[in-house]
Amino acid sequence: MPGPMELILILLVVALIFGAKKLPELGKGLGQGIREFKSETRDPAPPPQATTPLSDVTVTDVQARPLDADPVAAAPERDHRA
Repeated sequence: MPGPMELILILLVVALIFGAKKLPELGKGLGQGIREFKSETRDPAPPPQATTPLSDVTVTDVQARPLDADPVAAAPERDHRA
């Protein structure tokens, strides 16, 4: 755990990098992010609903074809001569 001198030094470096005017904006953004994270971990949002009603969806049947028992035997032979 850093001591008080290290924390002061870190704050000074951050103030020099971002400027004193940007620090409140950074703090506000960080606080909002933490609040959103906490609220999502407590009460996760329900999954989004489908935009298209199921009554408007058309289902088409696709003819099934039998699977080859041995894919190596079903593959056409190739000429391996160079």
